[in-house]
Amino acid sequence: MINIFKKGLLVGIKTTWTLGKVIFPITVIVTVLQHTPILNWIIDFITPFMKWIGLSGDAAIPLVLGNFLNLYAGIGAILTLDLTVKEVFILAVMLSFSHNLLVESSVAAKVGVSIAMTVAVRIGLAIVSAFFIHILWQGGNEIAQYGLVSATPEQLTSWGAIFLSGVEKALLGIGQLAMIVIPLMIGIQILKDLKWLDQFSRWMSPVTRALGMKENTSMTLAAGLLFGLAYGAGVMIQAVQEDHVSKKDLTLAFIFLVACHAVVEDTLLFVPLGIPVWPLLVIRLVTAILLTMSVGFIWGRIQQTERKEAAL
Repeated sequence: MINIFKKGLLVGIKTTWTLGKVIFPITVIVTVLQHTPILNWIIDFITPFMKWIGLSGDAAIPLVLGNFLNLYAGIGAILTLDLTVKEVFILAVMLSFSHNLLVESSVAAKVGVSIAMTVAVRIGLAIVSAFFIHILWQGGNEIAQYGLVSATPEQLTSWGAIFLSGVEKALLGIGQLAMIVIPLMIGIQILKDLKWLDQFSRWMSPVTRALGMKENTSMTLAAGLLFGLAYGAGVMIQAVQEDHVSKKDLTLAFIFLVACHAVVEDTLLFVPLGIPVWPLLVIRLVTAILLTMSVGFIWGRIQQTERKEAAL
């Protein structure tokens, strides 16, 4: 058991190091950018398009901050604005699909998934979902009543303080990553050595097959659903190295997780905004299932056609 623990610990530390090398520089850079005119230029650029998805121009602020930074930044910006329940719900759905793009897309690249595909899918889901909610939902016109959440912005007076703040946030992020990834890897190593992981994969096989993937992607999906995209990627890095997950399964798993990950944490974060969170969770889960099944089906048909042509 000690050897199993040591092996899991080493894998967890190695995975944290691999992901930390991505998270650290991007977090510092984005923190500095937050205090330059660049984000404001982007906000000014997208403001004219907001009316097409049922949002006021001010709603561009949480969208940009949420996508460049994280959900906390986006939610903090929402709390400073007077928005309707419908606008807040649209923002919540959009930010659920599309947030922290720079870090999470770079993490995707670490396991061989295209950054362009990851960004395109997430932004596409955000815009399409917002458009349909705007068209189909005629209610929610009352002003949203927020919970008791502090929205006080961080006050930094010098570039040195801004840089140090970025370093602090990056180290905190890596620390949080390690606190989840290392125990997760130790647990997975124990499950592997005791052959419990094989049993779990068999239980999950109907789900993974329905989504167009093989059984060895089950732990990746479970980790991503519960803990988030970065942590799911940590499991995926190990799976690619040890379980020989195929390129197709790797891509399908990430398509599912970019649409629906960290379902507990991300959903609970929106509770203080005074919106219905169950529909938010259902929209994410159903979208992830339908999108992954569709891509898996199309990919499978293309592979069948290629094999038939090769046999002729």
